[in-house]
Parts: sequence; C-alpha cells; structure tokens
Amino acid sequence: MGFIGWIVLGLIAGAIAKAILKDRAPGGFLGTLILGVVGAVVGGWLGSLIFNAPLEDFWSLQTWVLAIIGSVIVLWIVGALTGRRKV
Repeated sequence: MGFIGWIVLGLIAGAIAKAILKDRAPGGFLGTLILGVVGAVVGGWLGSLIFNAPLEDFWSLQTWVLAIIGSVIVLWIVGALTGRRKV
C-alpha cells in the first residue's frame, strides 16, 4: 500500500476510532485524524508482530480491522496520558 493509501486509511480509521471512543477521545477532530494515521501504523505493526498478519491491501478486511484497533489503542493511550475525563 502506498503512502497516500496509508494516510487515507489512517484518517478513516481515526474517525471510526473517535466514534467508538466518543467523548473519551482526546483533542479535536484534526488531532484525532492525525492520531488515526499513527494508529494505523501501530495496528499494522502489532498485527505483524502478534498475529503475523501485516496490513496488505487497502480493501482487505484484515487491514481495516488492524488499523481501527490500532487507532483505538493510540487514542485511548493519549487520552489516558493527557488525563481527559468524561464530564
């Protein structure tokens, strides 16, 4: 997958992760999308490390699931580190 594909995948995965975490996600929408790109990379890395399942094709279900899980993990960790709490 090319560089642009990673960015698009991360942006969409970040938006989905923000919808999953709702108010617990830190930052604004743009920050969440940037963290989504980081999360897609983390998801691919964890997938290849733990399950030997790297991110492959943009349209692969495995790619999307790993990217979304990675984005949720990154958003949750950043939220925990910044101390954002649900009001």
